[in-house]
Amino acid sequence: MPAWPLDSHHDVRDELLTAWDRDGYHDLQHLTEVLDRLALLGVTDPVVLLAAWFHDAVYDGDRDDEERSAEWALAALPSSLGPEVARLVRMTATHDPADDDPGACALSDADLAILAADPARYAAYVDGVRRDYAHVSDEDFRAGRVAVLEDLLARDSLFRLPKARELWEDAARANLMRELESLS
Repeated sequence: MPAWPLDSHHDVRDELLTAWDRDGYHDLQHLTEVLDRLALLGVTDPVVLLAAWFHDAVYDGDRDDEERSAEWALAALPSSLGPEVARLVRMTATHDPADDDPGACALSDADLAILAADPARYAAYVDGVRRDYAHVSDEDFRAGRVAVLEDLLARDSLFRLPKARELWEDAARANLMRELESLS
């Protein structure tokens, strides 16, 4: 079980674990990987760690998944934590944090680091994303996925933090290019 960053609110943790226990890419493995990557980046801020716990807690392939996850954080966490956690969760809808927002940069980088996975894990990620969008036709999914890949590849950098760029940028770009070529 992933480490919970609070000494309390174990009921919230248990509800989140239940929510993350689902098929598709946005599952318990994804949560664990994001938390592991945050640790690799040296992140210990409980707000950022809680944002990781909530960032895809609601995930059914709808456009408002991040907003519903943010609203859950607001409702479930103390007012001293909820608004900032919700703000970080909302940022994951675009993965476009401000450069002067280290917590948001770290969360975005840790979430996107799957793009740099080894070939087997990357293939499982792509398969999981397709399962997440099983309700979308193959043609529409392909068009949407191509748009996402092209948008990511058009960025100057996929990652904001220097350590994340060093760890993941080259492998992520190679994986994205290979996937894009396979869809063309």
